[in-house]
Amino acid sequence: MVSWLIEGTMSDGRTFRPSDWVDRISGAVASFGPDHRLRYGLVRPCFVKGKKCLLMRKSLENDNPAAFDFVRSFVRSNGLQMTELASESKEHGLVLGAVA
Repeated sequence: MVSWLIEGTMSDGRTFRPSDWVDRISGAVASFGPDHRLRYGLVRPCFVKGKKCLLMRKSLENDNPAAFDFVRSFVRSNGLQMTELASESKEHGLVLGAVA
């Protein structure tokens, strides 16, 4: 599944602040399941090499264009690093569902 990995490092190498930006963005796009728990679908927090990142599935562009535009605009306006991943495999050091 094609996804984008969005890191909290800006184009000039500085760490983006506030540090909870991943939680804010993923929470804004998440929904509540039948068990009243927050469910991450196409945008979710993850860890890569110990750093908290955001994983955005490419299908978000078709499934929820407004959310896609929101995330892309946030990335561009803050100069965050965004890398396309052909798969969500461990070869990228990706850890899903981890809690800090």
